Amino acid sequence: MSRPAPAATPPKVGIVSLGCPKALVDSERIITKLRSEGYAISGSYDAADVVLVNTCGFLDSAKQESLEAIGEAMRENGRVIVTGCMGVEADKIRGMFPDVLSVSGPQQYETVVNAVHEAVPPLHDPFLDLVPPQGIKLTPRHYAYLKISEGCNHSCSFCIIPSMRGKLKSRQANDVLFEAERLVKAGVKELLVISQDTSAYGVDIKHAESQWRERKVKARLTELADAMGSLGAWIRLHYVYPYPHVDEIIPLMSEGKILPYLDIPFQHAEPRVLKSMRRPGNQEKVLQRIRSWRDICPDLAIRSTFIVGFPGETDADFEFLLQWLEEAQLDRVGCFKYENVEGARANDLPDQVPDEVKQERWERFMAAQQKISAKRLKRFVGRTLDILVDEVKRTTAVGRSYADAPEIDGIVKLKNAGAVQVGSIVKAKIDKSSQYDLTATVVD
Repeated sequence: MSRPAPAATPPKVGIVSLGCPKALVDSERIITKLRSEGYAISGSYDAADVVLVNTCGFLDSAKQESLEAIGEAMRENGRVIVTGCMGVEADKIRGMFPDVLSVSGPQQYETVVNAVHEAVPPLHDPFLDLVPPQGIKLTPRHYAYLKISEGCNHSCSFCIIPSMRGKLKSRQANDVLFEAERLVKAGVKELLVISQDTSAYGVDIKHAESQWRERKVKARLTELADAMGSLGAWIRLHYVYPYPHVDEIIPLMSEGKILPYLDIPFQHAEPRVLKSMRRPGNQEKVLQRIRSWRDICPDLAIRSTFIVGFPGETDADFEFLLQWLEEAQLDRVGCFKYENVEGARANDLPDQVPDEVKQERWERFMAAQQKISAKRLKRFVGRTLDILVDEVKRTTAVGRSYADAPEIDGIVKLKNAGAVQVGSIVKAKIDKSSQYDLTATVVD
């Protein structure tokens, strides 16, 4: 019996995904659901029957970018569905764009999919399996973000994430591990573990055990990381708060089970500023722990983010931060100039720092960290490292070492790379270093 032809061309959905990797995972989940229902994904406004804009609302500048993206989608297409963190400000969005089809907040996948159904009903072709087992990914085939929880229990004065994404909600360990397995089987070489607070994983479900393979695994970061380390992929931990049990993770790194890489958002170092931020304030103890971590795992790479110009930050506070940065010798660092965010408690703090002072402090901070980064990278020169290849151009290629997360850290420029392929892991001898990047020659 011959197979009947589909009744019509599948409807096409365009997507604009803004913000952090956690929002990117939300977009991937929505796309996976839509593809399973027969929708096609469009890469242009013109070809799309409807456009989905996944917004960011973490900072006022991010909100402005989201509004501009919505405006562009409305101009270029006109049939727009809005979701994501800024979706909690539905009245503001509808006030500016009254003709948007739907507005929803973060993690409201069912609402988004129902809005797409209303805008352009799906066609069903039961003979096609449109979704691979690992789902639809917006990252290159060789790496993927793996979200282990939603929400956050912190109440940082500069942040409105808990009001948008809610309190901590962890996935069961076996649910995370089954997804990780599917991704690795599909060719993923690097899993980037993300959440709002990775260290707090499992607290809300009392570290419940669940069955995976031939054993039970606790919903706790150490046990989860240990289990993921058996999958044969690079495991990279992001958004790790320096709780005491993080010390348990370092031996897993020294044993080669997971990458010796920690992304820890310190945000500041001066105790009074940290208290005003509602962040942990014992930075001297943190320095001691960093030293002990490096004693156990000398190759450990630490990345962090900081805020300068927080309300009440004095010249002395900033100098303290620079001194702490010099002592910590962090490998990768990002820095933001503080800005008020609607709904954040910090907006009402006294002694707001002038923009020109923020800019001057940001420039000094980045100059200081650039010197530290250059010094830290010199230790790799002459060594042979495993490099994950992201891009190939004839006889040259671009990749990353264990110390480099995609898009936010440095790169390794590869020579003698004519035979390498994107997604492969090659050995390369490091020839030279700069402030942020390495140059190397492929040796196998």
